[in-house]
Amino acid sequence: MFKIGDKIVYPMHGAGIIESIEEKEILGEKRRYYVMRMPIGEMRVMVPTSNVSEIGLRKVIDEDGVERVLTILREKTSAMSANWNRRYRSNLEKIKSGNVFELAEVVRNLSARDKEKGLSTGEKKMLDNARQILISELVLARDSKEENIISLLEEYMA
Repeated sequence: MFKIGDKIVYPMHGAGIIESIEEKEILGEKRRYYVMRMPIGEMRVMVPTSNVSEIGLRKVIDEDGVERVLTILREKTSAMSANWNRRYRSNLEKIKSGNVFELAEVVRNLSARDKEKGLSTGEKKMLDNARQILISELVLARDSKEENIISLLEEYMA
């Protein structure tokens, strides 16, 4: 169970800080929710406390995790399917997993492919989404500004 002030990651949405834990009645059912503030886009998200394990909510990575992410971004790309559909599904599974290291691989691989051959519209959208999720977590992990993290990623992926 998380508490107010915890920095957590909501796979497919990004990282945020728990502002409150509230009980709400929705469709006639009373449930407890984490109310998260997302640092990027100033969005607020309500997550049912009962669905934490299914959703894959987890704490933001520590400094060792940040260093590992940055190392992954510098490494050579891993093998990807030449088939667009298989590659898309594989990358989507990695993003959905909530594993930040797999997310970093997706960002690295799609960025490299974009530079080499270009990406389809779907993969461009996936890359933008994956980058935003990664940036949101690094902003909270490093207690930094979005612009600083974007610069850091560009430096590591140059």
